[in-house]
Amino acid sequence: MTSGSSSPAAAPHRIRNATRATMAQFFVNGATFATWGVLIPSIKERFALSDAVLSLAMLAVAGGALLTMGQSGKWIARVGSARALRQVGILYAATLLLIPLAPQFWMLVLLLLVFGSAMGAYDVAMSVQAALVEGQRTRPIMSTLHAMFSIGGIAGAALGAAPGLSPLAHAALVGVVTLAVSLSIGPFALPDEVHDSAATPHGADKRARRMVLVLGGIAFLALMCEGGMYDWAAVYMRDVAQSPMAWVSYSYAAFSTGMAAGRLTGDRIRALRTLAWSGAAGAAGIALTAAWPSPLATLGGLLLSGLGIANLMPIFFLAAARVPGMAAAESIAAVSRFAYVGMLLGPVFIGGVAEHLGLRLSFVGVALVMTVVALFGGKAVRRFI
Repeated sequence: MTSGSSSPAAAPHRIRNATRATMAQFFVNGATFATWGVLIPSIKERFALSDAVLSLAMLAVAGGALLTMGQSGKWIARVGSARALRQVGILYAATLLLIPLAPQFWMLVLLLLVFGSAMGAYDVAMSVQAALVEGQRTRPIMSTLHAMFSIGGIAGAALGAAPGLSPLAHAALVGVVTLAVSLSIGPFALPDEVHDSAATPHGADKRARRMVLVLGGIAFLALMCEGGMYDWAAVYMRDVAQSPMAWVSYSYAAFSTGMAAGRLTGDRIRALRTLAWSGAAGAAGIALTAAWPSPLATLGGLLLSGLGIANLMPIFFLAAARVPGMAAAESIAAVSRFAYVGMLLGPVFIGGVAEHLGLRLSFVGVALVMTVVALFGGKAVRRFI
């Protein structure tokens, strides 16, 4: 796909409508992902799972996305992102609803494979629309769009804390909203640009590939931490911080609140030092949760870590778009694949470490990874930001 900035300018009202529609997509995606995160403790309890076996369920989500990502991208390129969002949105909402209904663990694993596949395809189609919208605007919007994902996460997590709301009712309510947004995207979406099947990454020079590899490696580490916080925050809040059950959902909400606050200001403060300070704040927040595992300190640490991690991915997207010798869409796609793998495998890594050393020490490891991002991330993006 060619760069979004090369397409003819759309009418201002069309751009506004497309921006709002894309924000809605990010919102429901965040709410759906948050609902999965909030469902994890109840799944662990229902099937009496150890941390290692629970991480296998998380791996199923990652595996579903990774196994189908290549084919999903080709399918979206063929049918268009708006049509893909409508069709995959049905599957995304339906599988979320079915997760609390799975009667046996092996059935849950199969269901999570499908859920992960739908989530990955939805992410790809949504990102295509985001790139088109940013290319039509005079001011950046990428961080704000990601903020809507975080705000959706807050809404999904807060809904999970509603008194008397069962996991099934929670999944059903979020699934209905996700389905409604997905089915209504058509009239507001920007048209996809022409895809040339002959245009392949082979035209990129070796120097550009090395740059993308470095950016992708740092993005992989950063998104490992983000994915780990999303999936393990609620479990940590319950099992390590020993918080009341009514507070468990607040852990996800605290992290998502920090993410939203950071991203709502991210488009205005993009700069080299933003990445270093963001990584440092993320490491400090995660370290706080590990050093002081009380309910309030854990919420504060998750809030700080979310604030720090918030703008890392938008910065990596911006840097990738400016890699010389490679088309912007191509380099962004390559970096996003690294990031997506990191986000999905991060929870699995935490679960494996937690099984042997405990969840608290696994969070120390996450803080160390984020410290690496803070120290070396700035160097990776220096020439582009």
